[in-house]
Amino acid sequence: MPSMPSVRLAACAFAMLAMVSAHAQTPARGDAADAALPAVAVKAPHHGDVLFHVFQGKSFSALSALMVSQHFARLAPHDDEAEVLRGGLLLSYGLHEEAREVFARLIESQAPPRVRDRAWFFLARLQQQRGHLVEAESSLARIGSPLVGALEDEHQLLRAQLRLAQGDAAGAATVLEALADPKAPRKPAPATLMLARFNLAVALLRQGAGQPENEATVRGTALLDQVGATPSTDEEQRAIRDRANVALGFAALQSRKPREARAALQRVRLEGAQSNKALLGHGWAATELNDPKLALVPWTELASRDLADAAVLEAQIAVPYAMAEIGAYSQALDRYRQAVANFEREHQALDESIAAIRGGALVRGLVESNPDDLSGQVSAADAGLAAFARIDRLPSMPHGSHLRPLLADHPFQETYKHLRDLRFLAVQLGGWQDKLGTYGAMLEERRAAFAVRLPRVRESAGAVNLPALETRRAALAAELAEAERQADGVALADEAEQGLLERLRRSRAALASATAAPSDAGLAADELAQLGERLRRAEGALTWQLAQRASERGWSVKKGLRDSARALDDARARDAALLRAQAEEPARHERFATRLAALGDRIRALQPQVAALEAESGQTLAALAVAELQGQQERLRVYSAQARLAIAQILDRAQLAQRSERITGAPR
Repeated sequence: MPSMPSVRLAACAFAMLAMVSAHAQTPARGDAADAALPAVAVKAPHHGDVLFHVFQGKSFSALSALMVSQHFARLAPHDDEAEVLRGGLLLSYGLHEEAREVFARLIESQAPPRVRDRAWFFLARLQQQRGHLVEAESSLARIGSPLVGALEDEHQLLRAQLRLAQGDAAGAATVLEALADPKAPRKPAPATLMLARFNLAVALLRQGAGQPENEATVRGTALLDQVGATPSTDEEQRAIRDRANVALGFAALQSRKPREARAALQRVRLEGAQSNKALLGHGWAATELNDPKLALVPWTELASRDLADAAVLEAQIAVPYAMAEIGAYSQALDRYRQAVANFEREHQALDESIAAIRGGALVRGLVESNPDDLSGQVSAADAGLAAFARIDRLPSMPHGSHLRPLLADHPFQETYKHLRDLRFLAVQLGGWQDKLGTYGAMLEERRAAFAVRLPRVRESAGAVNLPALETRRAALAAELAEAERQADGVALADEAEQGLLERLRRSRAALASATAAPSDAGLAADELAQLGERLRRAEGALTWQLAQRASERGWSVKKGLRDSARALDDARARDAALLRAQAEEPARHERFATRLAALGDRIRALQPQVAALEAESGQTLAALAVAELQGQQERLRVYSAQARLAIAQILDRAQLAQRSERITGAPR
């Protein structure tokens, strides 16, 4: 059963996986299916960081960040969704066994049903890719409820693919009927709906194979015609429409309905993946109508195109065939000879391409013609998904157009993806090795700084006598407690007030001396009495002032004592940390150095393995390309033999005509 292009299919499923796992509030596309996603906020910032990398197309960064966050257990409450996402990322990199273990573990655990359903779906897709069709069918049967958004469409398409692969065309048609039903409550995206109808038509035609008037055949043909006439808004839909029209046209040719075949094939674009097949079929439809002149129009156009396409090769001999049918034998003979010469030149060009490929030009050309974010030739914003890398441009090498049919081949694309992933990993390993050197330099700098600063810190720490400070603080605390017990405000007097108290004390002593010997002081008794009263009032005012301020000052002193206690605790903690650092920091440095050395050894061990795998992938690409080009050479030999046979037939016919003229004496 034909399916949508593999990259789009995988990317849609992968994006849906990410969106469902994140409950993103804004769909990545404007499709109605995506817009139906629930709007639930991401609750774990690190999970949001992983999803940011996913939607930026940076699969490797997303997988790395995800595994690190899982190691430190910081993805709750998205642990199950994150594990599903990890399985999808591993699967996209072709790590089937690791992905299978992830999905199997999720299924066996007590994950929520919605998570288990997605795990069953991806496990089924993995099993289908590995060719385990019965197991994949069983896994899909374990899905308890419809999946979210476009993922449910992928689920139904996978069910139909499995049934068709097992020969159950009727079962596949039943599944696709529901998906393609225009009255369904939720419509798939336009391209998915168009694809479902196309595949439904194929399933119906298989169901009614060999029975032209069968109801399934009639319905399948009508559905193909409907898909082939559907207005298309994007390249994907136009490609499906062209394939539908080509399938419809060739089915009509097989049923001896050339007019219907021409009507369908005329709807195919002149420039597209199916255009060459359509032109070829259009010409054969004209010959079925006994109109070889009409066949010359599409075949002549087709014959002028690149010889790398099998349809173009066939047109090289179809054109002179049509010319011979209308009696233009001289022109047909010239075109046959020209075709033979073209085939020989193309065979020689294929030999050159094969030699270049075996010399390593293919891999170099692919890398140079399809730059990515690894080489720095395009911006990160323009870089595609590493997991879904595709070849968009022909390699720069002799006769690179010979590889055009091969570049669309799934095994070749998969091998190239593996090669690109290995190149990415090689770049990452090189970058990590450079970073290890930087980390080693940082570690040495830290060791040197520690060795220089430690004596200074010890010296500064030794200059502070913590026990003496603790004794002094304890004495101050006891003095404060005694002053509070006796309500002694004098104990809390400040420096100015202490000076006033001292002056009062001296004044009181002087007054007492004057009172004891008044004649010596030169003061009368009443004057001494007045001075005593004034001194008493001053002492009373100062005592009242100290009593008024005692509460506030006591609170300030307590606060200072608390601050000093915390400062002493901090100082003791710093001393303890200093002692630990003296004992532990060198060992910590040594652990870092050991870890850096181990990582360096691991990277150095991985680099030759990655290089060997990269070389093996390059060799596999070259082998696939050589096999394809050798197949093209075989086709050239077949067509060349047919052209030579046709030349011989035309020459034989001309010789017979000449003999007949000589015998009869008149031209026939």
